[in-house]
Amino acid sequence: MSNPEAKPDEVICEGRQAAGIELMEPREVPLGGPRAMPVRRTLPQRHRSLIGAWCFLDHYGPDLVSESGGMEVAPHPHTGLQTVSWLFTGEIEHRDSAGNVAMVRPQEVNLMTAGQGISHSEVSTPGTTVLHGAQLWVALPDAARDTDPGFQHYAPAEVAGDGWRAHVFLGSLLGDSSPVTTFTPLLGAELVLDPGTTLRVPVDPAFELGVLVDLGSVSVGEVDAKVADLAFVPPGGDELVLVAGDEGARLLVLGGPPFGESIVMWWNFVGRTHEEIVAYRAAWQQQITGPDGNLVPDSRQVAPGRFGVVPDQPLRPIPAPGLPNARLRERR
Repeated sequence: MSNPEAKPDEVICEGRQAAGIELMEPREVPLGGPRAMPVRRTLPQRHRSLIGAWCFLDHYGPDLVSESGGMEVAPHPHTGLQTVSWLFTGEIEHRDSAGNVAMVRPQEVNLMTAGQGISHSEVSTPGTTVLHGAQLWVALPDAARDTDPGFQHYAPAEVAGDGWRAHVFLGSLLGDSSPVTTFTPLLGAELVLDPGTTLRVPVDPAFELGVLVDLGSVSVGEVDAKVADLAFVPPGGDELVLVAGDEGARLLVLGGPPFGESIVMWWNFVGRTHEEIVAYRAAWQQQITGPDGNLVPDSRQVAPGRFGVVPDQPLRPIPAPGLPNARLRERR
């Protein structure tokens, strides 16, 4: 998933402790495509950039493809992160420069490791009429951020109890565990609660948590959250108490121990210094610039380099925006 903003802001992000559960509201961002499909971006925010290693969260839909134009994200680069794709409705084709071609389908996770560098595209399939899902990034720790690129797919089985159902796609929750490999401890799960259900979820007290409301409403502890809200829960507790509203709720529960490292995140890159980001941008621009000095018109004409070439994808690759005038700042 690309951050398609032509002039991404430089944001000074400072970590801070939370006295209790915080409610984080999204901002709307256009996600490219012929009619700029809007997404609701909840991470990063000025006062909180990460939840565990989770550093980016876009929540979109349900959108009628006939009105939005669907998803047509042309080849673009990533470094220093893993992308996590989770759909509620629709189907998206993923292609990447490591040679992976896969479908993103509801309740099946696709995790792409960018590591030292990868490029990929995402295009909704012709049969998709409604798109609804979430796209997330995970920052890689310094020791693993130059790892080789890779890809994993997993379809978790449903686990259920009185008034609730869950699919655990990363980490462990409610007696189920995912085999998907991550480079820091992480939690990722979809929960569906029937109207009025109270669910007490045992959690690792070392984890900070985020609860994204996709449908309905939920009380997280003493905080009421509505559709598209993200409730942040600081570490220290061994139980997450969720109470569904009168219409029930569908949620994503995310978490991990505090990341503990400063990162620089700009456009589709996660690095550690301004100079690294400048070098990543230059490497991508070199790959997508033809002999005539112009952007190549077809991604199959992208030159070999750090970010590779997405196979058999006749789309115009996405150029990187210009760097901000000020130096990029670290996030914690």
